[in-house]
Amino acid sequence: MATASSWQTGVVTAIGEETPHAKTFRLRLTEPRTHRPGQFYVVRLTAPDGYHAQRDYSVAGAPGGEYIELTVEKLPDGEVSAFLHDVVEVGDTLQVRGPIGRFFSWDGDAPILGVAGGSGVVPLMSMLRLARGSGRADLMRLIVSVRSPEELYYADEITGPETTVVYTRQGPPGGSRPVGRLTAGDLRPLADAGREVYVCGSQGFCDAATGLLADVGVEAKRIRVSRFGPTG
Repeated sequence: MATASSWQTGVVTAIGEETPHAKTFRLRLTEPRTHRPGQFYVVRLTAPDGYHAQRDYSVAGAPGGEYIELTVEKLPDGEVSAFLHDVVEVGDTLQVRGPIGRFFSWDGDAPILGVAGGSGVVPLMSMLRLARGSGRADLMRLIVSVRSPEELYYADEITGPETTVVYTRQGPPGGSRPVGRLTAGDLRPLADAGREVYVCGSQGFCDAATGLLADVGVEAKRIRVSRFGPTG
């Protein structure tokens, strides 16, 4: 039986485009394991000469079943993300290991607020899908900061009464909020005392978001942060 520390094979059964630079890969695992929203898998590529390259990718789907969904942003000079975007097709196999990560995971039994910057929405989308799928959408509030509508992941699914999208550079026609960076005013009505807060995004976004959360009275012990860098 596969464990989180062992490699196994995943067969690519579907590839969907989220944005011009992001795709979701659905993998059927040979030995499925149940993940907690917020966890990730490692994807490893092996060249004919034995060279390995591997990267971590958060699970986007809710727990359960024999499939996992990994949303991958194609990054400049990202050897793994570029291969996944440009080479991998439905029917191909990938080596994966996981699920990994407990600190940033959520089991769906307590109310939370998710604060995402750009592609940082991926693990938080897994949390939102769990909350909705269990009939407890009220457990999850989610605010996403994104540059433009074109760059919003899961655009057809993410909207709802429990979600807020902040556009920082270009907004949709008729948008009620002026375009601009995330503010304390955006967070204040969402960050009540009973919710832990999960923040995910780039280093700069996470630093700014945690500062704003402090400004609206959220204690540091109630904030969990997952930062990512430019590797791909």
